[in-house]
Amino acid sequence: MQNKEIIERINKLKKEKNAIILAHTYQNIEIDEVADYTGDSLYLSRMAAKTDADIIVFAGVYFMAETAKILSPEKKVLIPNTKSGCLMADMINLKQLREFKNTHPDIPVVCYINSTAEVKSESDICCTSANAVDVVRALGAKEVLFVPDTHLGTYVGRQLKNVRVITYPGHCPTHDRITPADITEMKQKHPQAKQLAEIEKKWATATPAEKRFANQILRPFMENFLDDYVDSVNDVRTFNISMAPVAGTNSNPDNFSAGTVSKN
Repeated sequence: MQNKEIIERINKLKKEKNAIILAHTYQNIEIDEVADYTGDSLYLSRMAAKTDADIIVFAGVYFMAETAKILSPEKKVLIPNTKSGCLMADMINLKQLREFKNTHPDIPVVCYINSTAEVKSESDICCTSANAVDVVRALGAKEVLFVPDTHLGTYVGRQLKNVRVITYPGHCPTHDRITPADITEMKQKHPQAKQLAEIEKKWATATPAEKRFANQILRPFMENFLDDYVDSVNDVRTFNISMAPVAGTNSNPDNFSAGTVSKN
């Protein structure tokens, strides 16, 4: 079956069933062709809640589908692959969170939204990577427990010197595979390139970056960056997106995980 036919069938089913498709930023690009909304997980769930759709099909991992259901309890939420998990979210469950709290009693828990519904339910407040610093600051506490992402929690602690941020030892394994040496090598190859890093990276890895971003802010930055080099509709130039390979992988583009952008 050709892609065009598949797209037509999917669009027909969406109309018949009053369904929408949400595609997370990390999905393969062909999924975007049938998606009604693309972006980070919380944005997608919020957009879906504003629609009159009866069915939400979430092309992402299971905690994203859970978030969509929390914000749209009256809608049916489907996930195409029930085994689509998040290694970081799987590093903490309800029992482990309660043990962490017992070790540090009477301290509020800030939960990164990239976590399961049961972990969210045991926390005091949730945050995104974009608002984590503001959320912790707003609590007005001298100490907070931050779960599950130790790197994001460390970032928050470095921004708020008067708050002790005690982080749970969870992390994204893919983020951890990128090393300062990888970044140095890419900078040597592309000295004029902009360097970007998500704030969920290890602090040692993120430090050399010229810009550090929450995931949802990266797209507008890139759009503005590209606009700076396009003088008119007739002056469309070519851009080289250089990706740092994940350690232990081959040169297959699917295995590339971080990058720089330079103008040709």
